[in-house]
Amino acid sequence: MEKEKYLVFLNDINKDKPNEFKKINMKECPFCNREKLTDIIDQKGPFVLLKNKYPTIKDTYQLVLIETYSCDNDMGQYSAEYMQELMRFGVKHWLRIEESGEYKSVIFYKNHGPNSGGSLKHPHMQIVGIDDIDYKLKIKDEYFEGIEVHKSDNCLVNLSHRPFNGFTEFNIIISDDLYGLNELSYNLKKIVHYLLNNYFVKCDSFNIFFYHFKEKIICKVMPRFTSSPLLLGYGIKQISSCEREIVDKLKSMYFQ
Repeated sequence: MEKEKYLVFLNDINKDKPNEFKKINMKECPFCNREKLTDIIDQKGPFVLLKNKYPTIKDTYQLVLIETYSCDNDMGQYSAEYMQELMRFGVKHWLRIEESGEYKSVIFYKNHGPNSGGSLKHPHMQIVGIDDIDYKLKIKDEYFEGIEVHKSDNCLVNLSHRPFNGFTEFNIIISDDLYGLNELSYNLKKIVHYLLNNYFVKCDSFNIFFYHFKEKIICKVMPRFTSSPLLLGYGIKQISSCEREIVDKLKSMYFQ
């Protein structure tokens, strides 16, 4: 059996990286001052795609997608039209890099908040081409199955009953022909707003992960808290005892 491959984190680059949550190397937000941005790949209105100034992972191609002009908004506050334009911009570049064939796999994700693994408050996403690791080898169909929240001809929203990491994970699923991309965008905005404002416990952090898997585009949204020691130490996953209450509240508030 082939040994599992690990990415190498480059500490010498990370020591100079600004971290707003830990108050390290922060004089100003590097994404607010657009005149100082370099290595821009594409730009459309408020959206900017550029090379990551601090590529902390060896053997990868790291890009940042800046979502807004300022630090003040979060994804749950965007208008439906703004969210649709953002998703079209981001997904287009993610799939373009994947289709280039230059990388073993290409990941597209978002960190938000102090418990998400992110370092800046300014809304942004990341696209990373990985030279030697195919993320899809670790993916199982069951990670995207669950209690139905909403379903239309082009889009399914559910709550995972066998989550990838445990507890609460929402999935938004469309075909990779992208006919449902506007619906994915609008439903993602709803779920983010719910997590930051109406989740059953106070939540200030989340992650979004995109997967291109079996002719589907799948968006997984996870609220983030301190990681479970059972997961970290033993790989034992947990689910919430109030799954049905979570689904019922989300449906009643956002999907009527």
